[in-house]
Amino acid sequence: MKTLQELTRPNIWALKPYSSARDEYKGVEASVFLDANENPYNGPHNRYPDPLQVELKKNLSKLKGVASEHIFLGNGSDEAIDLVFRAFCEPRQDNVVAIDPTYGMYQVCAEINEVEYRKVLLDEHFQFSADKLLEAADAHTKLIFLCSPNNPTGNDLDSSEIERLLRRFEGLVVLDEAYNDFSEQPSFLTRLNEFPNLIVLQTFSKAWGCAAIRLGMAFASKDIVGLLTKIKYPYNVNQLTQQQAMEMLHRYYEIERWVTMLKDERNHLEKVFRTLPCVEQVFPSNANFFLVKVTDAVHIYNYLVGEGIIVRNRHTVSLCGNCLRITVGTKMENETLVNALKQYIG
Repeated sequence: MKTLQELTRPNIWALKPYSSARDEYKGVEASVFLDANENPYNGPHNRYPDPLQVELKKNLSKLKGVASEHIFLGNGSDEAIDLVFRAFCEPRQDNVVAIDPTYGMYQVCAEINEVEYRKVLLDEHFQFSADKLLEAADAHTKLIFLCSPNNPTGNDLDSSEIERLLRRFEGLVVLDEAYNDFSEQPSFLTRLNEFPNLIVLQTFSKAWGCAAIRLGMAFASKDIVGLLTKIKYPYNVNQLTQQQAMEMLHRYYEIERWVTMLKDERNHLEKVFRTLPCVEQVFPSNANFFLVKVTDAVHIYNYLVGEGIIVRNRHTVSLCGNCLRITVGTKMENETLVNALKQYIG
């Protein structure tokens, strides 16, 4: 791996971060706050939130088994994705490599930041080759993006190939584990100390049932987290989000129950879908959704919209011709979908 300074944009490395009012005192119990030009009324919402989310990170640290200084919290995982581009990729000069198909925001962030985005097609089993990703990289490749379980394919990526890539790539590997809670494959969180070039993304949006609060997590070395913290907006995670996340941490038993229910429903739905006349193939999934190849994705998608049922049409995505992506819902929602497809006449 190159040194972190070699990978970081020179202006970012030299940047003096903005210091918010709440950053300027440490270790003092204060009761009078006259530093941030806040309205003294309408507590507690009149006060700026903790810019470093110290209490939330402390509790997450216990759950994840990762020290607080290795945790970055953002406004959804999309903020962390955008920040790695801004921290490490020189516009119109550097590039990133990613598997294809995968989560679309990697490419969107690349285009916003004027960074070349190089796609490497998965094989017929939706697996990747570390060698092929490395062949697509050059001296200006700062980042490689992986998503496991992958979106929209739903499958775990080969962990041995992930490890091979981490050992051989000189830049940073961003491993998006948004759906890892639904997988039997161990998270790479336990191996952060082994791979200083690894950034693991996770989220409160999926298993945690908190998409509305927009809270994403990035786990990496202390130095990488320090760089992301340096360039984030001062109060990027609002107080309501921090409070709701803390509440969910105390209800983790419920998240585990939801995950079990959704995995059972996913397995049941996959079996039922294999019996439907309009379904040609159901791809195995380790997420809370699955990919299915149908006889006519566009027509079936439009039919379901007419029935008030929204799925995701992935027909135009690489390797996903005539495919729909089905999110696992409640039993009642799933039955409504199946019944509608049973009545479909192609």
